[in-house]
Amino acid sequence: MTVLSKREFLIVATGAAAAALAGMPTIALGAEKAEKRVAEFLGGATAKEGGLSLEMPEIAENGNTVPLTVRVDGEASADRYAESVLILADGNPEPGVATFHFSPLSGTQEASTRMRLAKTQNVIAVAKMNDGSFMRTDNLVKVTIGGCGG
Repeated sequence: MTVLSKREFLIVATGAAAAALAGMPTIALGAEKAEKRVAEFLGGATAKEGGLSLEMPEIAENGNTVPLTVRVDGEASADRYAESVLILADGNPEPGVATFHFSPLSGTQEASTRMRLAKTQNVIAVAKMNDGSFMRTDNLVKVTIGGCGG
């Protein structure tokens, strides 16, 4: 059995802690990743507020299963429909939640799912319309028990 001196123990412990931290995804980077994904989705365009809604609880008691419904106002038609809707959670280590695709035959432009949230954070929805315009909405969800290892 090998006995370590205090100095050797501190060196080994510091190295192990540094290695563990280097391998952990940083939740703070989730917000940067989310905004980068939004910018890529927009392709240089600007998203307007309104016409898009997120229905979800203001307080999620369990971040493992948070219900979400995204809705684009109005019925889909050949003249106006959402081609795709991107959903992101900016406090998760990986912010991507879902992308929903619609067509003129979709009728109601609405989709529901459940997601995991690591902590209290913003959930972002961005819709790309068939005319090239974009809409965005954000909802703050307070999480009491994290669902991504939190």
